[in-house]
Amino acid sequence: MEFLVNDLSFHGQFPDLASFKISIKRIMEIRQLSLRFGRSLYCHRNIAEAQVTSNMKMPQAVQMLNINEQRALMQWLTQLGPHWEDVRRHSQNDWLECKGEIVTDKAVGEAGWCCMHGTERGLISISPSTWLFSPVSVELLSNSGGRDSVEVLNYWDTTAIETFLKTEPVPLSTWGQMENQARVECTDLFLAVDAFEPMDGYPFVASAAQRILAILNILNRFKTCFDGNGQRTQQGHEIYHDFFTGKKGEGGRGALFTDSSEDEKNTFGTELTFTHPEDASKTIFCPWHGKVQTPQLRVHFSYPIRANDPLYIVYVGPKCTKR
Repeated sequence: MEFLVNDLSFHGQFPDLASFKISIKRIMEIRQLSLRFGRSLYCHRNIAEAQVTSNMKMPQAVQMLNINEQRALMQWLTQLGPHWEDVRRHSQNDWLECKGEIVTDKAVGEAGWCCMHGTERGLISISPSTWLFSPVSVELLSNSGGRDSVEVLNYWDTTAIETFLKTEPVPLSTWGQMENQARVECTDLFLAVDAFEPMDGYPFVASAAQRILAILNILNRFKTCFDGNGQRTQQGHEIYHDFFTGKKGEGGRGALFTDSSEDEKNTFGTELTFTHPEDASKTIFCPWHGKVQTPQLRVHFSYPIRANDPLYIVYVGPKCTKR
């Protein structure tokens, strides 16, 4: 599980700069603790402008810190990150609520959306704040008026988060570990023997490995969403809507799974044609893919997805239609 700093927990609540200094140093300790356990603590760049006291924002408040503490904090918030908005999963069009308030575009909304869709995310809140409770209940409202809810873990105490991290599985550190986990978890997919070979020699990126596992787990769930007549279930319709539809721009995140364009199919026909997983004398054309944006990696699979046909995963690796 990765954690996101809860930007809503910065709401001008500190009575003075001395109390802010104590609290922000605790957040930095939690960041270092996360790194020690092989995890990143994601933040949002807008925290660098957060309201700290009733009349002071972050840039002025950090002057209370010594020069090294100032640099460490502001470099993390503005430069080093990682910043969850760079890899955000929910869009501006998703209606996410918590405590009756809209949390779209906030870390609470992002963590909730991820947890609902197969990627575990937690929150780190600054203390004191109005967010010292766990779990945090997040709701996603659908266009039809339905509501899905999920409970998101929330931590603000260094000792508590250390205790949790000690119980968590060791983070992935190689593509081989990612492949092994995928083959254990995704038993409803037909993972080609050589599907992961394109990752050999590619620099390991932990966040990308988790993203690939999330992609495969979504496909695995989708493959099970058919009734006895071979028709897609309600859950299947929801997965299709959430991950196979969507437009970029105007607040849209774009679909996670898409077909290659006609131009790409014409230009990269060879690259999009793979050895058939069940018959090496045949080939299979798989332009449909799931996307990892940073770095640009792709998961190519057979399509359409039907109840009684295998769902082949034929390629996991760098984008193969890159010009």
